[in-house]
Amino acid sequence: MNERPTFSPFWHRVRAMRPRLRPHTQVTRQHYRGRRWHVVQDPATNQFYRLTPIAYQFVALLDGARTVEEAWKISLGEHGDSAPTQNEVITLISQLYSANLLAVDTTPETEQLLRRGRDRFKKKAMSQAIGLMYFKVRLFNPDALLTRIEPILRPLLNRWGFFAWLAFVAFAVYRLLPEWETLRSGVDDAVAPANWGWMALVFVVTKAIHETGHGVICKRFGGQVPEFGAMMLVMVPAPYVDASACWAFASKWRRMAVGAGGMIFELAVAALAAHVWLATPEGDLLHQIAYNAMLTAGVSTVLFNANPLMRFDGYYILSDLLEVPNLMQRSTGMLTHLCQKHIYRLKDAIPPTTQPGERRILLTYGVLATAYRVFLFFSITLYVMGKLFAIGLVLAIWTGAMWFLMPLGKLAHWLATHPPLAEHRFRAVVTTLCLFLGGLLAIGAIPAPDHRRATGVVQSVARSGVFIGVDGIVEIAHVRSGDHVNAGDPIITCASPELSQALVAARASLAEAVAKERQATAEDPGVALVAREKVRAVTAQIAFIEDRLSRLVVRAPHDGTVVGSDPSLLVGAHAKEGDAVCEVVDESRVRVVALLAQTEAAWHFEIGPERYAVRMRSYADPAREIRGESVRVVDAAQVRLPHAALGFAGGGTVETRADDREGVVAKKAQFVVYVEPEDEGSRLVGAPGERVALRFHLPWRPLLGQWVDRLHKLVQGRVDV
Repeated sequence: MNERPTFSPFWHRVRAMRPRLRPHTQVTRQHYRGRRWHVVQDPATNQFYRLTPIAYQFVALLDGARTVEEAWKISLGEHGDSAPTQNEVITLISQLYSANLLAVDTTPETEQLLRRGRDRFKKKAMSQAIGLMYFKVRLFNPDALLTRIEPILRPLLNRWGFFAWLAFVAFAVYRLLPEWETLRSGVDDAVAPANWGWMALVFVVTKAIHETGHGVICKRFGGQVPEFGAMMLVMVPAPYVDASACWAFASKWRRMAVGAGGMIFELAVAALAAHVWLATPEGDLLHQIAYNAMLTAGVSTVLFNANPLMRFDGYYILSDLLEVPNLMQRSTGMLTHLCQKHIYRLKDAIPPTTQPGERRILLTYGVLATAYRVFLFFSITLYVMGKLFAIGLVLAIWTGAMWFLMPLGKLAHWLATHPPLAEHRFRAVVTTLCLFLGGLLAIGAIPAPDHRRATGVVQSVARSGVFIGVDGIVEIAHVRSGDHVNAGDPIITCASPELSQALVAARASLAEAVAKERQATAEDPGVALVAREKVRAVTAQIAFIEDRLSRLVVRAPHDGTVVGSDPSLLVGAHAKEGDAVCEVVDESRVRVVALLAQTEAAWHFEIGPERYAVRMRSYADPAREIRGESVRVVDAAQVRLPHAALGFAGGGTVETRADDREGVVAKKAQFVVYVEPEDEGSRLVGAPGERVALRFHLPWRPLLGQWVDRLHKLVQGRVDV
């Protein structure tokens, strides 16, 4: 339990003040996690502040006539150790004043202490600059418009309307499921430059409907919506409304309904667009617009608005569901508190909460949100750089400075000015430098394992296709799929009456030619010479027909297992020369074939195959590790995949062309890697066609070098410069 210092060296600056709540403020009682709270609201500016019952009682004592010290002594007498300390009173007055909820007869000294009113614009401008990827501009007050719309939609804004909406969306999803491949393949056309204009228009309209949903439901429960504006989300314009009046609602379910209102309206648009898309022919403009609406209203809602790690709808819904207000800010405060307590050993560090359950929530959310923020920074920056390199570079530099360098500046300022560090400032500075240098040493100098991964498919070294040798009717199938055959074993036998009749006729012609040749030899040598040529020609014809007849029996080219189509399915069918029958695979000699993108394969050519090792695990038996004996990378990248299972259509990770029905032509050229398993691994790695996870063990090197190298390769893969 932290000891809270009762007195503050700055108390003399505020003790004689006579503040009071502004007359127009409103107070709402709410309950969070079984505890009562009071929410103070300024309706004119939609500023809010949450107070505990003790803090609210203290603020209620500030009536403009009573001094701060008098109110504090009364609170101290009633609540004892639970009363706010002098430091907490100063913080409370400062924050209420900043939120424009408190009127104070300020003096120059007090104004310097609180720094408040006139700094609001500066703070807002700084916030906009820090969030260059997300900034807002107010346009007008939509409250009167929403007041007209709400009565029209009121019959649907209840639980029965919600169930009807749920059924409507579920029915649209049910109809779309059989069209999944068509939907997925249409993304390329949707993001093509020719469709950017329609996509932008549909995005703005659907987001306007989304924000209308927030506003209408907020009005439905008695809230005010004083602001409609536009914000830039990663250089993409989008509308917004200020529905923060719902924060004063006593019911958390109403607050959650307002948070979900935008997604409800937008998913209804997506469901309607789905039905339009299914009902219109491909190539029609309305068909494409409906697809755009599904993509923007569906994907953006699920990936962004519903994501609780971003301060959009999902974040506020989660905050109300968990009954943890100011979740993002307090999670950051919890991480800061833990650093102050365990790293800098500050005994007086005050946590944002003392409830164990809430502490766990704040800690978990703080870690996840911080990690996601870093991920979002890199992913969005790389995406924008891939589309507009110059703008993406500016965004990367600016946002990187705001998100990472500014916190370092704040840390330096905290170390230099934080009063509780006065007696231990040197120790805190040394601790910070040691942590920084230790972290830099850990990631920049100490070698660490370097692993690269790929997905491969087991492939037979000896794999041959079996084809029909001559036109005929399949009479007998000697084997079925999965049977083992030896070289020369018959697979199917065909019949060709035409060839049989041609052989009979040719033999009759040969007999006739031989008889004529004998007669001519006895009577006329010149005629005999011609007859001998005739005999030779007919003999060659018979040999040709017999060779064709021998091909009616299709035989195995080598030892192996019959895979692919079942030959027995061909019995009774007329087969043409060259038609595929099946494949024969020698399972005793297999290898693994995998793919590496052009940027990912650079390390192979830089260090050579002799300096790294390969380990493989079959998807069917992941507990067993198999060593790769030899690795061969084809020098030239190619777009044709060595196996269909490596592409999207076959369940792989390589994106294939939309116009390739076989699923074996990649969008981008790939390097083909062949890995031979160790001797005993040939029978353990799996049967041909099974998936294998490959792990390349490269020479150890510091993590910083690995990260820089991977980031460099990632940028190369995303940016064409």
